[in-house]
Amino acid sequence: MSYAHPEVLVSTQWVHDHLNDPKIRIVEVDYDPTANYQLGHIPGAVLFDWRKDLNHPLQRDIPTKDQIEQLFGRNGISNDTKLVLYGDFNNWFAAYAFWDLQYYGVKNVVLMNGGRKRWIDEDKPLSKDVPQYAPTHFKAANPDENIRVYLRQALEQYNKHNVRLVDVRSPKEFSGEVLAPPEYPTEHAQRGGHIPGAVNIPWSQAVSADGTFKPYEEIKKLYESQGVTADKDIIAYCRIGERSSFTWFVLKYLLGYPKVRNYDGSWTEWGNLVRNPIEKPAPAPAQTVTA
Repeated sequence: MSYAHPEVLVSTQWVHDHLNDPKIRIVEVDYDPTANYQLGHIPGAVLFDWRKDLNHPLQRDIPTKDQIEQLFGRNGISNDTKLVLYGDFNNWFAAYAFWDLQYYGVKNVVLMNGGRKRWIDEDKPLSKDVPQYAPTHFKAANPDENIRVYLRQALEQYNKHNVRLVDVRSPKEFSGEVLAPPEYPTEHAQRGGHIPGAVNIPWSQAVSADGTFKPYEEIKKLYESQGVTADKDIIAYCRIGERSSFTWFVLKYLLGYPKVRNYDGSWTEWGNLVRNPIEKPAPAPAQTVTA
């Protein structure tokens, strides 16, 4: 069985075949452009810098509607342009951009399956040239709050029987053994653990070794085995919302679940609040040593 919405994915070969299509704009989304985009990118691809372009410049929030319109305009993206997103970290940040754009009603957008990793592994062409496109006018829609969860909503719903919270972080983050991945040591909360009742299904379990998504039946079995089913109200979260955007994409577009939302405040918000409920395994009893 194919994915519920296969139209939101394109292959690396499809992108290669459309490199010179003027109706398509390829976008690399990077957390660290110096280690990725600037060393070589898909020819013609523009850069969306995750920290600069896909976050509010002052407060902790996603971009404003005006910020998205300006970003698109200066990269020559109009409302009839087809966007192809790909990125580093197996498309974490490209999926985050996809979620951002859905929030503002950008529908003509797809992910390149496998991301930057697969493109490079297949020895497809790279370029260091930074393309320049004629500025355009882009009009975004008003926010779609149906795909986003805020702290107050998470607090109201986390313990309801019809809600399933999916913590997509690593098992050690979920248990509270570590506060953040080693590559992001400063991006952590004051306390470790997870939201009470959440199940731990790391984002990476939905992808194969080459970075592409696993087949539909494998992904369906993965989530259903932990009670994450289509009849539930599903809330995905991670540390800052980027990995959970990836899982949100998997559940909403690959499996076709009707009610999936991303809690982008995630653990760095939840785990920093005074008296916020936290769950973590009890420490293992000390071993008794006998002579």
